[in-house]
Amino acid sequence: MTPRDASRTTLNSAASMRVLAHPTRLRLLGLLRERGPLTAAQLGDVVDEAPGTISYHLGKLASIALIEPAEAQSTDHRERWWKATTLLTSWEPADLLDDPDKLAASSVLQKSIAQAYAARYTDYIDATPALPREWVAAGASGDRSLRLTVEELGTMRTELEALVNQWVDASAAHDPATADGAEPVVLVYQAYRRP
Repeated sequence: MTPRDASRTTLNSAASMRVLAHPTRLRLLGLLRERGPLTAAQLGDVVDEAPGTISYHLGKLASIALIEPAEAQSTDHRERWWKATTLLTSWEPADLLDDPDKLAASSVLQKSIAQAYAARYTDYIDATPALPREWVAAGASGDRSLRLTVEELGTMRTELEALVNQWVDASAAHDPATADGAEPVVLVYQAYRRP
């Protein structure tokens, strides 16, 4: 197992996919991955939910080992801190085609993720007028309609993953505590056979 593989959780059950499919849980997991350890109260401030509701969702995420208790980041020992266990969550939809329950759960999870992507991109569009011009100019969005064989699509997937991993490494080199000009950037790519 490579170091990068060690930072990935693979979902293998329909139950775990259903747990993660909840939009609030997707958002909480994303926040813990982006910001590091946080409490339910801190997460509640970001997602505008009561700490009790957040605690419930955190318990569900912990039940499938996507998060775990973290070392306290303050002197208030009454606070319970949480952290993500890995940087990525994955599953292979093609492996689920023969299991209707897992396939249905995967479908619900994928749709929930797609809605989260759309909401995040809409937030970006709304914020564009307030962003520095150079950040707007450096961003990218586009699509192409290609004609590929299944082997070519598989090769493109492998190449895209390798390219993303290069930029993951570049991202890791930036220390959030320093003012080096680096800011959070969202990357979403999709390549699939049109139905």
